Amino acid sequence: MTLLKEPDFGTPERPGPATVSVEVDGMPVTVPEGTSVMRAAALAGIDIPKLCATDSLEPFGSCRLCVVEIDGRRGTPASCTTPVAAGMSVRTQTPKVEKLRQGVMELYISDHPLDCLTCPANGDCELQDMAGVVGLRQVRYGYEGENHLDAEKDTSNPYFDFDASKCIACSRCVRACGEVQGTFALTIEGRGFDSKVSAGAGETFMESECVSCGACVQACPTSTLQEKSVVELGMPTRSVITTCAYCGVGCSFKAELRGDELVRMVPHKDGGANEGHSCVKGRFAFGYASHPDRMLKPMVREKITDPWREVEWDEAIGTVARRMRELQQQYGSGAIGAITSSRCTNEEVYVVQKMVRAAFGNNNVDTCARVCHSPTGYGLKQTFGESAGTQDFRSVAEADVIMVIGANPTDGHPVFASRMKRRLREGAKLIVVDPRRIDLVRSPHVQAEHHLQLRPSTNVAVVNAMAHVVVTEGLVDRAFVDERCEDFDGWEEFIARPENSPEATEELTGVPAEELRAAARLYAQAPNGAIYYGLGVTEHSQGSTMVMGMANLAMACGNIGRDGVGVNPLRGQNNVQGSCDMGSFPHELPGYRHVSDDAVRTVFENLWGGTILAEPGLRIPNMFDAAIDGTFRGLFVHGEDIAQSDPNLKHVTAALEAMELVVVQDLFLNETAKFAHVFLPGASFLEKDGTFTNAERRINRVRAVMKPKTGKHEWQIVSEIATAMGHPMSYGHPSEIMDEIAQVTPTFTGVSFQLLDKLGSVQWPCNEEAPEGTPIMHVDEFVRGKGRFVVTTFVPTAERSTRRFPLILTTGRILSQYNVGAQTRRTGNVAWHPEDVLELHPHDAEVRGIVDGDMVTLASRVGETRLKAEISDRMPPGVVYTTFHHPVTGANVVTTENSDWATNCPEYKVTAVQVGLARPRRDDGAENDRGRERDELLTVVD
Repeated sequence: MTLLKEPDFGTPERPGPATVSVEVDGMPVTVPEGTSVMRAAALAGIDIPKLCATDSLEPFGSCRLCVVEIDGRRGTPASCTTPVAAGMSVRTQTPKVEKLRQGVMELYISDHPLDCLTCPANGDCELQDMAGVVGLRQVRYGYEGENHLDAEKDTSNPYFDFDASKCIACSRCVRACGEVQGTFALTIEGRGFDSKVSAGAGETFMESECVSCGACVQACPTSTLQEKSVVELGMPTRSVITTCAYCGVGCSFKAELRGDELVRMVPHKDGGANEGHSCVKGRFAFGYASHPDRMLKPMVREKITDPWREVEWDEAIGTVARRMRELQQQYGSGAIGAITSSRCTNEEVYVVQKMVRAAFGNNNVDTCARVCHSPTGYGLKQTFGESAGTQDFRSVAEADVIMVIGANPTDGHPVFASRMKRRLREGAKLIVVDPRRIDLVRSPHVQAEHHLQLRPSTNVAVVNAMAHVVVTEGLVDRAFVDERCEDFDGWEEFIARPENSPEATEELTGVPAEELRAAARLYAQAPNGAIYYGLGVTEHSQGSTMVMGMANLAMACGNIGRDGVGVNPLRGQNNVQGSCDMGSFPHELPGYRHVSDDAVRTVFENLWGGTILAEPGLRIPNMFDAAIDGTFRGLFVHGEDIAQSDPNLKHVTAALEAMELVVVQDLFLNETAKFAHVFLPGASFLEKDGTFTNAERRINRVRAVMKPKTGKHEWQIVSEIATAMGHPMSYGHPSEIMDEIAQVTPTFTGVSFQLLDKLGSVQWPCNEEAPEGTPIMHVDEFVRGKGRFVVTTFVPTAERSTRRFPLILTTGRILSQYNVGAQTRRTGNVAWHPEDVLELHPHDAEVRGIVDGDMVTLASRVGETRLKAEISDRMPPGVVYTTFHHPVTGANVVTTENSDWATNCPEYKVTAVQVGLARPRRDDGAENDRGRERDELLTVVD
């Protein structure tokens, strides 16, 4: 494929039917009301010269290059800011406008470096293009006068430079930062000739509020903002459209290459999830794929204390198959299993669970979704009948009230957060339910109407209290409930009980009763109320209960089945939804159908050839317990680092050490690989062909930018292991795997690579009833028929603060890093987050004698770690917070074995801990000299 140039219509599309007919240079065109003359001309096939205009931004009208003449009107208006009118006749190429445009271009060029031949943007510069379009042949003003050619270049950002000498002050970068990203980090400083783009008074881009999303770089029409990769490697020459492999937003990108070397990732305007926007990870943090740490050869060893030995693929695959068969024969077929990855494609996940059921002979397959969103699947299945979110991301543009519960979108799902912030700037109201004051509570041009700063573990009490207000104050949507729901009466009686009132729960939750009542009224009375939630909901002992509680609240208020409403999980990894869809749970086959269903098993048995057990297999925690007990002996870990990401790491590592065979397939020798006997090198997303399914059920194509550096595809490796174990599996291309998925999975029956290549993406269900997918779920009726209200009794967690461990730890993510950091730590993103830190309230720090930057110990009843303290009032007193991106910190050393009652999802968000000033280690005595001076503070504070 050649370099894909996406058309730019100059100004955004306006909604509505095409009803206004105009004529541009004699060409008729009909467009929606409010469309600009510039866009109408572009739709008629006539490109009007422009510099400050682009179709991702509202018209600005500063460059004056797009002037036109309109019959019956005086002057030469800017076509970007002039809306069409019925019967309008526009002339874009007259002697008058040509002369004006040449004059404007002369002024630009007179204060611009004439280094086109050596400029990194040569051939990709709009200023250069427009000079040719307007026919500029001379610059009359000379270059001796005052200019900006000696302006200092800002190279502080690891990914792009800002060369002020080439800036034309078009404001596109400033407007992109505000309109598209919503950070408002950039501004135009000064007036007239002194106007310049500024990241803050005297600040560089790295010192500013810039989040490096790349919107400014994308918008810049010159080489003022330029990727360093382009400067180093040159302009790309071809494009491949693929999907980002970071969070669950699932952004589409144009991977742009020069030869076989990736130069840059450019967000794709036609991407259904991102529509041309991106974040720092997807846009810039792809260097891990070619990092020297990548393992490209299979390795084996007898014992985990032995050195690794590189082998060829045949030996590695044969070793895995032989040793797995031996464990089956010695300990029984139930002694082995696998963990699938939410970072891998649907096709790869499907073949892993197929290998387990068909070749391993059991249902011992689980996925990392177990430790993040398994309560979402359970809770939404019980209430709505489908284990997935209800809306597409575009739906948020219709929401009047948005409730964000236990999620931090600006850090975890930044591209969706930009959509949300755009709607909030338009007037939608925001409710934040979170123990921590996340950025959305108050940031530029956005402020939450209510921040319900609850105590960790009291989610269910809060949502029950909100529902109590809805029921007792007559705010229930009775028509919706009567027509579309069941079991309401029993739930209504339960939720109306006095113990569920905001006043009764205030002391427990820490949320003032009047604040909670006001928030509940706001949500219930909104024309459209939407709920978005994250791991702060699911990673609790009552995670499943809370998901059902949110579903109850949404149904009671009639907020299901149309744009602008819904209950929407923000998935953490790129294919969490897909890994669940593909049958990665031990009790479910693809499509969330229980293994005990004889008819369902028959479908798979007939296709695969063999018997599938009717009994569910082991969950991940059960695998660990059985390994320590000696009954589970072999584990295939596909693309996960369970020795860093799972809770109570001492227990995890004890289980890994107890097994006779641990097989790890990954890009890097991660923490889990320390306990492995076979290491199979994996492929990065740039080498994959297949699909990911994002948080809105959108199935996106992943296309290989390059061949696998290891010489084999991951689906191919798994198929060869299964074949070597005696169950033949053979595919010529991942499209064949998707065809098989469609054959056995009702929600995927219409999905094929051919359809995805035609439409770009589809949201399941995609079948005969919905041949082009389903953006909004439960429109006329719920998947289960009627929505089911479920009683959600609040049960306090067993994890309590004590005199020995008086603080509560909760964990989360940060914008620049991803999951366990294996990818982002090997990119320039470490410039923003080189280590995990512990956020500590000033009161809690003061009583412990801790100041900002001190090295502290973080201890729980199961473990202890060390990290730096950061004094912050984002949390209430008694609550501390950290991230889990760096293995040297190992935050999950302290998290416990507590888990959700229904799904075993770990209770990461509630751990009783103590924090104290750390003693200096012998090898880093300078780390914290204050430790010696205040030795009395090192003991546990009772």
